[in-house]
Amino acid sequence: MIANISTADMPDSRKAERRHQLVPALTIVSHPQAHRAGERLLLTALTAGRNVSLSRNAPDFSPPGGSLGMHLADPFLSRKPIVFAPCSDGGIRLDPGEESRVALMGQVLRGPWEFSPEDLASGVPLELAGRVALLLHLAEDPAREAVDALGLVGTSAGLQQVRQHIAQVADLNVPVLIRGETGSGKELIARAIHRHSTRKDKPFVSVNLGAIPRELAAAELFGARKGAFTGAVRDQQGFFQAAHGGTLFLDEVGEAPPEVQVMLLRVLETGELYSVGERSPVAVDVRLLAATDAHLEQQIQEGRFKAPLLHRLSGYSIRVPPLRERREDIGLLLYHFAREELEALGEVWRLKPEDALAEPWLSALVASRLVAHRWPGNVRELRNVTRQLVIGSRGRPHLLLDAQLERELASAGGALPGRPFAARPAAEARAAPRRKPSEITEPELLAALRESHWDFQKAADLLGVHRTSIYDLVDKSPGLRTAGSLRAEEIIRCYHECQGDLEAMTRRLQVSRRALGRRIKELGLVSRES
Repeated sequence: MIANISTADMPDSRKAERRHQLVPALTIVSHPQAHRAGERLLLTALTAGRNVSLSRNAPDFSPPGGSLGMHLADPFLSRKPIVFAPCSDGGIRLDPGEESRVALMGQVLRGPWEFSPEDLASGVPLELAGRVALLLHLAEDPAREAVDALGLVGTSAGLQQVRQHIAQVADLNVPVLIRGETGSGKELIARAIHRHSTRKDKPFVSVNLGAIPRELAAAELFGARKGAFTGAVRDQQGFFQAAHGGTLFLDEVGEAPPEVQVMLLRVLETGELYSVGERSPVAVDVRLLAATDAHLEQQIQEGRFKAPLLHRLSGYSIRVPPLRERREDIGLLLYHFAREELEALGEVWRLKPEDALAEPWLSALVASRLVAHRWPGNVRELRNVTRQLVIGSRGRPHLLLDAQLERELASAGGALPGRPFAARPAAEARAAPRRKPSEITEPELLAALRESHWDFQKAADLLGVHRTSIYDLVDKSPGLRTAGSLRAEEIIRCYHECQGDLEAMTRRLQVSRRALGRRIKELGLVSRES
């Protein structure tokens, strides 16, 4: 059962803790009415052991930070509800009923489906009647604003923590180190800190150290006297002087050369710098914000980064969560970026269809595939993909994936989350009754293959069919592949990425372990067991 604690008699400190509890929730990723993206339904009844029913007419989804909500309302959704029920291990069981068209990544569910706590933590995209995409996930209770004065788009708990960090440190003068993956929005965080600081009316200077030649980095940052080096034909002002009185943002600070690291440390300790070729120090009043996607602690161990500099830069640290940890924000971000592109094209009206029966501009399947993507390039990648989608679908009634995007999204795909509620552990496989292969649905087949780690014999035992039937079922399932159908380039790439681990390759490629082992040998590669 999902834990539930009454707050009636809690002390104030415990109530504050409870306010930040994560509870199961459904967030609208896409809807025929685009403005509804980001609306949320908290499934708090599940924490008390009660079921939650969802149909076209009830319950209401609330806009972020709002109290008045509205039911899904789309006329193509069934009036008969689908039911969410709590499981004993903290997971959730979804019963789609007999008439509701509920799908996972395009696969229609034919019976109850169970999602583990791990599935909920990652987020499960659900498609209703091909028109509405929802994300089943864990959310902060209560829900937060989608867009605030900081200009950050999203409602996730991780983004809310970033907002809180910015509010805590913005008006102070301490240096801030912003850590996060490439494309996660580190410069946006730095600009938000500057806008809410006492220096907001002074310069904000942004510098990417990774884009400056190493031999020029010192002169670019600290300035240089005429004749200090070849090419210095006049006195040069550096970025520190340009940011005097304001904020200097150093992106990719882990790329700073050793001599620059020494000079940065001096500025942070004394507030003075020496221009290249200058013997007299210059006082500067600059607040330093730095960002990195590098593991600076490891660089310190390798002698490539100075520990005192890290300590100085980390007057306060903020971690920006990657997009895959805040999937509930993807719908809001996608429509946010899409609106910008549609305004440039003069087609923003597509987000406000007059005909409630028209095909959605963003289909539930495309939306769920976008949500399920791993987004290694984070928000920057989502912005680029959105631009590609919108411009590539210019003049068309709805968004279409081109061949390139199809490949990109497919390459990051995997098995469906969860498993059929009726599926039994492998230890009970011998007791499974014999069944006709025609009775096995593709989602059930996929769940059995995942549970058996793609061992076809174990999957056959689990499903109660003969091993050869598994091969037939795989061949008939458009969503599944065989090891023989894989391109050699894909196998070799996966081999290197998984360092020859056959178990890891099997999970990633989603094919028969035994057959994959044979293909690896045919290619002259040597696999290893986990």
